[in-house]
Amino acid sequence: MSQKESLNIGIVCGEHSGDRLGADLINEIKKNSSVNLYGVGGPKLEALGIKSEFNFSELNIMGLVEPLINFRKLSRLRKNLITLFINKNIDIFIGIDSPDFNMGIHKILKKKHTSKNIQVVSPSVWGWRQDRIKSIQANIDLTLCLFNFEDNYYKKVGHKSLHLGHPFFNLYKNDSKEIFSKYNLDKSKNYISILPGSRKSEIDNLLPIYINFIKEYSKKNENYVFLIPAADKKILSVINKYFLNKDLPILIKENSMRDFLSISDLSVATSGTATLESAVLECPPIICYKTNFLNYSIISRMLKIKNVGLPNLLLGGEVYKELIQNDCNVDNIIQAVEETKNSISESIKNSELLRNMLKGKGNSEAVKTITVL
Repeated sequence: MSQKESLNIGIVCGEHSGDRLGADLINEIKKNSSVNLYGVGGPKLEALGIKSEFNFSELNIMGLVEPLINFRKLSRLRKNLITLFINKNIDIFIGIDSPDFNMGIHKILKKKHTSKNIQVVSPSVWGWRQDRIKSIQANIDLTLCLFNFEDNYYKKVGHKSLHLGHPFFNLYKNDSKEIFSKYNLDKSKNYISILPGSRKSEIDNLLPIYINFIKEYSKKNENYVFLIPAADKKILSVINKYFLNKDLPILIKENSMRDFLSISDLSVATSGTATLESAVLECPPIICYKTNFLNYSIISRMLKIKNVGLPNLLLGGEVYKELIQNDCNVDNIIQAVEETKNSISESIKNSELLRNMLKGKGNSEAVKTITVL
């Protein structure tokens, strides 16, 4: 595949972090080729020319029960995308995260089409449902991994992969003076970030617990203000509804994650990318996860790893406190907050360790690898 020819690229992502990853990769491809984009993306990919077939938040579904409940809708959306990709004769399909949804596309395209299939963000096959490796090997030509341990895993099992790296390797705190001014915050106060997640299901499961924590913790710690970032307007609306008629020391703002983490002593964070962002920004996270009983009873039996938090996986142990399922309650969060406050000095060292681990080969090398597939 010549680098100079015009490329038809199919792409699918289901959340903002994937939208950023996809936009960075497409921008690198566009340095050498003209590109026609088809599929589903967020605002950054749409700015590059993709006309999304549906709102990418439709794919923001997690766990085992939610996909089953939404099976018919997801199947219809996927079928329509596959038809589009075949009709547009795409050269490359790029699936970003959303592994179960995208794997269905990889499979059909591998059988019926000649596109090169790329998966950005590895399914957590190293952690659970390891039988998926056979399908990955059969249907995906290249997996671009955010983390080195994922790349190492694939190399051991003979699947072609590349350590792309994670954008957080170059993530640093924003200027605190500007943040205090921007949000009209009191410098004499202490701040804790509350990160409820970017999916409605996560927020529904965890934000009520976080609210009760804020209520209890505020009684004896009047100097603390709780900062709650929202990924977009839709999530902002969901979060705001939980705080109606509640007089609590909080600030909720859209697109404020890095600002809030930059001035917070620590965070109470739903397990996911936000925990890694918090740790890299020297804001030690208390990692929380809770889902419905059925989801957890199934997932817990499949897990092959001891820790679930991304920074802990990278650092090789429970460096940051994890409160999972029944352990995720107000009393335990309060205790973890007090313990974390006493060990904040370690956060700078851990931040640098994580940055070094997150630096990969980058999009330039990824595009070279895609070109010669």
